[in-house]
Amino acid sequence: MKNYFSSNFKLGVLGGGQLGRMLLTETQKLDIYTCIMDNSTEAPCAQICNDFQLGDLLNFDDVYNFGKKVDLLTIEIENVNIDALDKLESEGLTIYPKPSVLRTIQNKANQKQFYKDHNIPTAPFTHFAYLEELKHSFESGVIEFPFVWKAARFGYDGTGVKIVKTFKDLAYLPDGECITEQLIPFKNELAVIVSRNASGDIETYPVVEMEFHPEANQVEYVICPARIDDAISQKAQKVALQVANAFDFVGLLAVEMFLTEDDQILVNEVAPRTHNSGHYSIEASYTNQFEQHIRSILNLSLGNTDSKVAGIMVNLVGEEGFAGDVIYENIDEILKIDGVTPHIYGKKQTKPFRKMGHVTIVDADVNKARKTAQKVKETIRVISKETI
Repeated sequence: MKNYFSSNFKLGVLGGGQLGRMLLTETQKLDIYTCIMDNSTEAPCAQICNDFQLGDLLNFDDVYNFGKKVDLLTIEIENVNIDALDKLESEGLTIYPKPSVLRTIQNKANQKQFYKDHNIPTAPFTHFAYLEELKHSFESGVIEFPFVWKAARFGYDGTGVKIVKTFKDLAYLPDGECITEQLIPFKNELAVIVSRNASGDIETYPVVEMEFHPEANQVEYVICPARIDDAISQKAQKVALQVANAFDFVGLLAVEMFLTEDDQILVNEVAPRTHNSGHYSIEASYTNQFEQHIRSILNLSLGNTDSKVAGIMVNLVGEEGFAGDVIYENIDEILKIDGVTPHIYGKKQTKPFRKMGHVTIVDADVNKARKTAQKVKETIRVISKETI
């Protein structure tokens, strides 16, 4: 086995946000030399990695030149220059997830077509090259309201997704490639994280349940284990494994799903990286998602994905009406509660709905943990001196 630990090996990571910051906790435990590239010197990873490089993740030359300096390359955000990754891979650099997989996942239209081609259950959809084409389709009676509109590229944390109810709503959508999906009534939004190494070893984390903020369309709570029947849980894990195997995926893959009113599982979308739905695992699992990602991409033995206790994650986002130097109000109050662990992402500036951190709550009883999570959510505030 190659020596990755306390050696000359260099792991490269494209993206220096909070996912990279939490990944660095694991590379530091194992003394893996880690190089980060991000487009901001204020990125959460900038001051704590072994080597930080300023660069544009969508610029060919920046990504290519960064890749030439490392021994293995991975990502913490999927919006990167794939052409540069293709060239690096052709020259022998190991890259996980594979560039071909990232190319498919980057574009929601391609991602949805992939599910259709591989008989993976997903909501019916229509692909449009530009917004005007969508409007013509409505006028011709091809599509009907209401539907879900999604931008094909660069959507994140609720951005690039809208429920369209009337023709007037179309006026507020940006132009460009998009898809529309049938609006599916569902009972729950679920997620399953799958880890897979190059040897083909594969593990799934328990199914989690996600509760969303009604306005920002961001996850507010992640609940593990999901409060669903065992049969539904097994079905969700089976679908997640189907997706990972179809992609021949190496690394960590978060599969987000809908549980419909008639108990069908439909894949919504995937994230080819560590994910918000797995943050609970830092405190609650035998092997957290960030360590598991390292194990996966280095082709090491995969860790135990079972939970030691129930875990709930509360997202800390900037409060509406505030922008400027961040203040975490009442953080000492939540530190007094048993089983509560805050994670602060190192972002100095807050703004409405910006992800600034998260809090994990662990307890033997998931329902008790959920009540504590509510108390945490109501107590801590992410604000600033400046108001807007």
